[in-house]
This record gives sequence, C-alpha cells and structure tokens, in this order.
Amino acid sequence: MQTLFIPLEEDIKRWVRESVREELRDTLNKLQKQSDPNEEPLVTRKEMGKYLRISLVTLTDWKKRGLPFHQKGGRLLFLKSEVLQWLKETNNT
Repeated sequence: MQTLFIPLEEDIKRWVRESVREELRDTLNKLQKQSDPNEEPLVTRKEMGKYLRISLVTLTDWKKRGLPFHQKGGRLLFLKSEVLQWLKETNNT
C-alpha cells in the first residue's frame, strides 16, 4: 500500500518562497555576468542632449561634423566618454 502525503499550506508556501528565491538568485547572477561593471552604458540622443545641455538639432549637426556615435537596431546611441573626448579634440583645433 502506498503512503499518501498531503502537504500543508505552510509547506506549499515555503516551497514557493524557496523556488522564487532560487530563480531570483540565478537571474541576478546571470545579469551580473552579462554586464561588465567597467563597461560604459550607451545613452540615447535625448539623454546625450540633456547631458550636454544642447538641442537635438545641435546634436545632429555635431554628428554630421564627426561626433562619434553607435547605431543599434536603427537607434543612435552615444558613449559619454567618446563624446567628451571628441569635444576636447574639436575645441583644441
């Protein structure tokens, strides 16, 4: 004859909590491995314009003059360090 085990509500809650914690821990570990803390994040046109306190029209003009940018999925993205370096080099010439 087989023994029938009927879990209590507290057991089910504990199992769910443990499963959720384990899943969150795994997801966080994956995200931390994917993102290098030394890697600078790309910013959007609006973010770069706001950071530099310039209009998007001026940003587009600078892009035509050689402002470095990256294109991902049809979007223009910028690295702040590259833009600042370009500005320093452009102002010294």
